[in-house]
Amino acid sequence: MSNQTEKSFERSVAANKRLHDLIPGGAHTYAKGDDQYPFEMAPVISHGAGAHVWDVDRNEYIEYGSGLRSVSLGHAHPRVVEAVRRELDRGSNFVRPSIVELEAAERFLAAVPTAEMVKFAKNGSDATTAAVRLARAVTGRPLVAVCSDHAFFSVDDWFISRTAMPAGIPGEIGDLTVAFPYGDLAATEELLIRHEGKIACLMLEAATQQDPPAGYLQSLRDLTHRHGALLIFDEMITGFRFSASGAQGLYGVTPDLSTFGKALGNGFAVSALAGRRELMERGGLRDDRERVFLLSTTHGAETHALAAAIAVMDVYAEEGIASRLHDLGDKLSAGVREVAAAAGVQDHVVVRGRASNLVFGTLDENLEPSQSYRTLFLRELLLGGVIGPSFVVSSALTDEDIARTVEVVAGACATYRKALDDGDPRGWTGGRPVKPVFRRFV
Repeated sequence: MSNQTEKSFERSVAANKRLHDLIPGGAHTYAKGDDQYPFEMAPVISHGAGAHVWDVDRNEYIEYGSGLRSVSLGHAHPRVVEAVRRELDRGSNFVRPSIVELEAAERFLAAVPTAEMVKFAKNGSDATTAAVRLARAVTGRPLVAVCSDHAFFSVDDWFISRTAMPAGIPGEIGDLTVAFPYGDLAATEELLIRHEGKIACLMLEAATQQDPPAGYLQSLRDLTHRHGALLIFDEMITGFRFSASGAQGLYGVTPDLSTFGKALGNGFAVSALAGRRELMERGGLRDDRERVFLLSTTHGAETHALAAAIAVMDVYAEEGIASRLHDLGDKLSAGVREVAAAAGVQDHVVVRGRASNLVFGTLDENLEPSQSYRTLFLRELLLGGVIGPSFVVSSALTDEDIARTVEVVAGACATYRKALDDGDPRGWTGGRPVKPVFRRFV
């Protein structure tokens, strides 16, 4: 099943060494590090088109999780590229706002009608940190509460201090961030009572792998407001991928503030902080209260990135992209589950999540998560021409791509079964196992 004799990674191995010589970690995002891939099988990408990418060894792959979920329309989408090229010829950054900033704001607020104002930036962390700063200023409170069941909110100290990589961050900063569990209103209320009058905001993803429990988001908003705090939705993943109006539109619950990114630019650098006018104006020039340094970035309103965002929102609306992502994910998950069951590994290779945002779990003989079995699985996918740390789809995938992926997964599951029967996956990993991103030592 696998194309082991047809794959060479020689040039990627050499390029990875040079990357490590020049760039700490060998990549500009830890989740793209070669420690996330099997030994000497971390492709260095040359280019992409649609749902396919090619590495420097000229290997072709069907790609999932494109750009860490940011490229939801596929690489080099013609309408996005056309919009970007048009602005590049007109200048990308000026001493005053471009008219494109107004057009992008109008288009965004039409797509996400639950928000009243928006400010753009280049990355998600700037937006989430601005939301935290604004919440602290509005409430006069020091603490931030983040959902403990959600993986990532920011590269900034207020969040990284709570991870397994807090080096360089004073402990006092970490003490200003507390955590609450998703779906547990009683535990959240206990936290708010324990820190009564101290918590500025609660930040969470409205949903991840399953829909929220009935009434949970509305009750959470009411609980948050009863205790004088603000509710913030991190829509970096859910925004546009779950629905064109974000999770807040899908579930009908309006947060005080929300943050967007990833799918908004189809790979171009653009993020957004959105929210209620009375809050957002605190960072503007029309409010007589103490000013909040909300967001002020040199490159936050580059014309080509905002043009990309407008094009993305137009394509989503005109072509029903959110629905297409769900349809593709449904086909993929059904196929993967079928071939996993046929190989007798349905309890070990598991697909989870909303259809537009699928992840896979790799479990060992004791049904515990296993990095070694993940390595085996990723290796077989790569050798079969499929790359991805997840099964997150883009709308550029075809039915043929899905069928081929399922075929490759079938071969991977057959190998997985052999490893389970042997009681040891190391004979199929090709070397050291992949590692979690957040860890204290290399």
